[in-house]
Amino acid sequence: MNNRYDIPVLPLPYDLETKEVLKELANANRKLAELKGVAQTIPNEDILISSLTLQEAKDSSEVENIVTTQDELYKAGLQIKTQIANAATKEVLRYRESISSGFNLVRKNKLLTLNIIKNSQENLVDNNVGFRRTPGTFLQNDRKEIVYTPPQDKTEIENSMKNLEEFINDESMSNLDPLIKMAIIHHQFESIHPFYDGNGRTGRIINILYLVITGLIDLPILYLSRYITHNKSEYYRLIQAIRDRNTDNSKEWEAWIIFMLRGVEKTSSDTISLIHGISQLMDQDKQILRPIFKQSYKHELLNNLFFHPYTKIEYIEKDMMVQRKTATKYLDMIVETGILKKMKIGRENYYINTALAELFMNVNNEPAVKVDTIESVQR
Repeated sequence: MNNRYDIPVLPLPYDLETKEVLKELANANRKLAELKGVAQTIPNEDILISSLTLQEAKDSSEVENIVTTQDELYKAGLQIKTQIANAATKEVLRYRESISSGFNLVRKNKLLTLNIIKNSQENLVDNNVGFRRTPGTFLQNDRKEIVYTPPQDKTEIENSMKNLEEFINDESMSNLDPLIKMAIIHHQFESIHPFYDGNGRTGRIINILYLVITGLIDLPILYLSRYITHNKSEYYRLIQAIRDRNTDNSKEWEAWIIFMLRGVEKTSSDTISLIHGISQLMDQDKQILRPIFKQSYKHELLNNLFFHPYTKIEYIEKDMMVQRKTATKYLDMIVETGILKKMKIGRENYYINTALAELFMNVNNEPAVKVDTIESVQR
């Protein structure tokens, strides 16, 4: 099998705004604009950033067969000394930190530089090796067959990544719609495969950050990874189809772009529903808590229960600036309403916002289908 693919210099020499692409583009942009508006209905943006970046981290890691549960993630977030997080949970939490760090870096200047990309990958894999400098990296499937050989030369990798950086940030290079560009950027990055490890997850972070710098979303809340997980076989097939054709592959590019646009539309719709669910729960809980707490009610209390689906006394102390005795009293009062469920790890208590936790767990209730996974190996 010829698994060598010549990385193209961007922009691509094709007219990719075909009738079929433009139809899907209109649908995707419409749903994405709706999502951007709906996100503004949640008064505290940190609630969305915290909860939805965790969803993205979990789903993106599952693409790479790094699997954990919502319960394990929330327990790890409590930072209780006797609670030991497993390796997969630690990796997912690093992924969330990588998204958050990247978002803070691109939000102000609206630039997605190679340094930010390197920083994102460094946070993911917990090392600062940077771009590959030695040959021997191949992509293989579950049967250990080599399906693709990315660039092996250090200079070629660096030059291709510089070209990609320019394509991401210089609008004068291409007048394509940003969503079409996002699909091209994702394929280009995955084909360059510039790192020894973490390329898939880094590429999906780039998707999110690119949508932010283009202004299509204000917050990192569109998590395409769930769509990719549920369509993993097609995702890999379409990526590889472009490489297999190598030259004169405009039709393969069209199919890939349509796949990604449908992903934007589908995940925008799913995220809109999720945000509506969060908003409804916040309104319901506010109506319950206000009469109980009366003058002592503060919006920080509600924010805490939704920022931390699993909360603890120390969080209430800090967010509401009260003594431990008062924080414990507040949490016990909320437990009596049924909003929170009191649990224990070792000697420490924690409190689950049951309806919110169930909302997030139901997002991931579709069974994963076992398909060939493409993994990177160094030889």
